[in-house]
Amino acid sequence: MTEARGELALNHQDMMRANELNWDARTSVHIASKYYGLHEGETPDPCHWFAPFEWEDMGEVSGLDVLHLQCHLGTETIAFAQRGAKTVGLDLSGEAISSARELADRAGISVEYVHANVYDAADVLEGRQFDIIYTGKGALYYLPDLGPWAETIARLLRPGGKLYVAEFHPLLNALRPRPHEGDGPDHVGHDRHARSLEVGHDYLANGVMHRESTHTYTDGPAIEENAKDFFEWMHGLDDVINAITGAGLRVESLRESPLLPWRRWERMSPTPDGWWQLPADEPRIPLFYALLAGQG
Repeated sequence: MTEARGELALNHQDMMRANELNWDARTSVHIASKYYGLHEGETPDPCHWFAPFEWEDMGEVSGLDVLHLQCHLGTETIAFAQRGAKTVGLDLSGEAISSARELADRAGISVEYVHANVYDAADVLEGRQFDIIYTGKGALYYLPDLGPWAETIARLLRPGGKLYVAEFHPLLNALRPRPHEGDGPDHVGHDRHARSLEVGHDYLANGVMHRESTHTYTDGPAIEENAKDFFEWMHGLDDVINAITGAGLRVESLRESPLLPWRRWERMSPTPDGWWQLPADEPRIPLFYALLAGQG
C-alpha cells in the first residue's frame, strides 16, 4: 500500500468514483471472509460489531426510524432492525447494497437499502426524516468534506432526532509499531505482531491520501487490478465536532475508548463482549470514540 499527499489531478467526484469501484470490488471478498463471519453461508452476527456502550448511549430504538449511513454489508444495520427499529441502510457501493439485501433476507430481517452517495442522501430520500442516524467504524475516512456531510445529516434528522458517530480514533492512525533490532520492515497497518507502539505518523494529518492495494483489510483473495486505487481523508476530532456544531447540531456526549472491534495488533486480547484491547499493563490510549449529537 502506498500513500501520497498533496495536489492530485483528480477532483473529489473522481476520487469518490474510484472509491465506489474499489468498494464494489471489495464486496465479494468481504462476503466470503472469515473476518465478517459470513463465509460458508453463515448468518450475520451484527451485535459483534457494537461496543457495549453504544446501545446505552443511543437508548431504546424499537419503533424508531433509523438511518445507517455508509452501511457497507449492513451487518450493523440489521442489528437495529432486530431491535425493532424501522431501518434504512445507505451506501455508495451498489455491490455492497445488493449483498446487504441478500444478508438481510438470509437473516429473515426486513431492512430497506438505498444505493447513493452520502452527500446525496437527503435528496435521494426525498424529504424523509429519522429519529437516529448512525455511522462510523471507518466511514468518515471516505468523506472529503465533513461540512456538507453534517448539513445533510441535519436535514435528515427530525426534530428531537439524534446523530451517533462510532468511529476509529485519529490516534489509531498516528500509531505505528516501534522498530526493534532484528525486526523486518515496518508495513504500516499490517504488522500485527508489534511489541510496542509509537506515534509515527502525523496525528493532525489532513488532506487526501491516495492508497493502492490489491488486498482489503480482511482475509481473502486479491481484488481486481483496475479497482485497487482508493482515497481517504483524515479527520481529527475537532473536524468532526466543528462540522456537527456548524450544521446546528449540539454535541451531547463524547466517549473515548481503548477498545476496537477487531484485533489490530497481535498482543491485543479479547474482552468479554468480543472486542479487543491492549494488555492491561500498558498505558490506556483512545483507539475508538463515540459521539452523540442532537438538534440544537
